[in-house]
Amino acid sequence: MQLRHQALHALCLAHPRDKVDAVQTLWKRSPRWVLDPTQCIVLPPGDVLPGRPLLPRLVPPKQVVTRSPFTPEGLAGLIHAVCHIEFNAINLALDAVWRFENMPMNFYTDWMKVAFEESQHFELLHSLLQSLGYQYGDFDAHDGLWQMCEKTAADALARMALVPRTLEARGLDATPLIQTKLRKANSPGALRAVEVLDVILRDEVGHVAIGNHWYRWLCEQRGLDPVTLYGELVQRYEAPRLKPPFNTEARQRAGFTDIELTYLLG
Repeated sequence: MQLRHQALHALCLAHPRDKVDAVQTLWKRSPRWVLDPTQCIVLPPGDVLPGRPLLPRLVPPKQVVTRSPFTPEGLAGLIHAVCHIEFNAINLALDAVWRFENMPMNFYTDWMKVAFEESQHFELLHSLLQSLGYQYGDFDAHDGLWQMCEKTAADALARMALVPRTLEARGLDATPLIQTKLRKANSPGALRAVEVLDVILRDEVGHVAIGNHWYRWLCEQRGLDPVTLYGELVQRYEAPRLKPPFNTEARQRAGFTDIELTYLLG
């Protein structure tokens, strides 16, 4: 079975343990991948995207309770929220691998690497959540990331613009703020969460950089200006308008230009 079919199979798996194991096994087999970028893959009848467990219950974003790390339950809820983001990020990366045909080979290997690293992040956070007496699914969550994935399913350029370099890039801005709160909480679980978020932030800079690279590559292929087009895509797909503060240093490392950072501030 070729790589893109295997990525679709992993995406359809519902149990987090099964999905993580499938992604990590697939990544370890990278020297033996068979990859056909030209094949148009059709979702088999009965398969549902994405595969995910019955819990957490998915509610509108405004109904998700904001959690404070200063109580044991609040800390667990905060970690659960990030854990949910990482689980979704596995699905987002796998979807890019199977869905978009006729891309360079490195596009598929890049997004499989992202899926693998997101699976590691999920494991780190879920282990921490379990150490606090909770499981993934114990708190409500929202589905904003996957909804944008569905909106951009027909166009790889829109996907690169609005998922990795918009929604996922928000993590670059939010993580230091979350870490500040966790340090103030100063519990063993909170301080361990700070360490885990250090790992995630380091890797996420690379993930956003991959999104930036392929967004610009696609713009160049189509003769489009990436800065002007970005604003048009935000409006067309009703993407959330990003608000400061921005982690300028991390965004620069992820490949955002000064012009793009000025656009965000404007």
